[in-house]
Parts: sequence; C-alpha cells; structure tokens
Amino acid sequence: MKKIYLFLLLFFFITFFAKAQDTEEAAKNVYTEARYHYYLKTILLFNEYLDTDSGSFNTTELRFLHPIANKAWNLRLDLPLISTNSSSDNKTGIGDIGAGISYIPYLEHQNGGIAFRARVISNSATDPARGSGKWVFAPAIFYGKYLKKDKILWISSLENQLSFAGSDNRDDINTTSFENYFMFIMGKNWIAADAAFRYNATNKGFPNNAFLEFGRKITANDMAYIHPSVGFGSHKSYNFGIEVGMLILF
Repeated sequence: MKKIYLFLLLFFFITFFAKAQDTEEAAKNVYTEARYHYYLKTILLFNEYLDTDSGSFNTTELRFLHPIANKAWNLRLDLPLISTNSSSDNKTGIGDIGAGISYIPYLEHQNGGIAFRARVISNSATDPARGSGKWVFAPAIFYGKYLKKDKILWISSLENQLSFAGSDNRDDINTTSFENYFMFIMGKNWIAADAAFRYNATNKGFPNNAFLEFGRKITANDMAYIHPSVGFGSHKSYNFGIEVGMLILF
C-alpha cells in the first residue's frame, strides 16, 4: 500500500514524542510550532508482501524525506525493489521509482494542519511485471487533527493518480482515493486503523483496502511498525498483505 499519509503523520507524531525545545516566541507561530521538531532527514525502510489472484508481490522500498527552503517544503524519493512470484514466473528487479514534493501552509499542534503533495511516478521498472508501464502524476491534499490531544490522531487525504505518458500497450491510470487514518497513541506505542476507498475510472472498479497497524518508538530517533491489510471491492488489487517497516530520523 502507498502510505500517502506518512509525511503529515510525522509532523504530528514526532512533535508529540520530541522533548519541548521551542522558544516562547516560536511556540506562538503556527508556521513553526510543529515543524520545529519534525524537520530532520527521514529514512523509511519497509517490506510489503501482497497476495493476489495471479501470484504474489514482495516490495522492499527505501523512502527518503528531506526538508528544504523555510521548512514548509519537503522532498521525497521512493526506491522500490520488487519480486513477483507466480506459478510460471519468478522475477526480482527495480520497480517504478517515484519522487515528490510536499508543502504545508498551515500546521499547529493543537488545531491541526493542511498539506499538499505532488508526486511523479516514473516508468522505470526493469520488467513490465514490476511496474505500471506508465508515467503517473499524483496530486494530493491532506488534513490532520488530534481528536483527543496527544492521544487520538486523525488524518484524512484525497489523491488522484493520472497517467500522462508511457507504453501504449498498458492500461491508462486514473484512480482517485479517499483515505482516513486513525492513530491511538499509548506512551511509546501506537495502534492505528486505516481505510482507503478508491475508484478506478479505467476499469470502473473499486480497489479498496484497509489495515491495522501496530508500532513502537524504539529510540529517540527510531520507530518500527507492522501492519496486516486486506483488499476489498470490485477489481481489488490484492487479497491480503502484511508490511513491516522502520523509520529513522537523523
């Protein structure tokens, strides 16, 4: 699953766990309060297994987040290594590499925040089985807020993925997703639930999915999580899956 909520989640979550370091002046500024703690370089490393009707997909991905400019902007790079397994074919190689930029015009620890993101996913897979065969543009908007201060976090997002170039032999991509993520924070641990509802305008399908997530802050700069997931709806992209990952701040 694409963790489209991740970068905004970090703004809230890392702020909650970080020690208070704001000056009184900075704390009064909604443009710096939450960002002050978050803006470290971030590496996300995860492995995801998905079971499909035609076989399985295993993705090992390295994601790098880097703050830029006045710390209202964030760059992202996704480097996937994908293994496909079926009754007739087993292959491993580079998947579709993606890059994106995020902008957070408003973020305040108590009242919530709004963010925008634009991604481009390249047609760079070394084999057609490991990629979409298309260049994809994916704009998104996010809203996040604590429903209960420092205890229950809600993040909602809307994203559209639209292909604009690539192989004529592959289906066009035009998928809109509406996702809601709820995190329950318990000290250094968290439990989260997520449901993403999608509409694929190309095949008129609804490739939805949902997952539960269990995570823990291991050190001051490291967090780990595991989440099982299930796909549902017409033309679903997979049956079930499991993902394990780690976040490293530096």
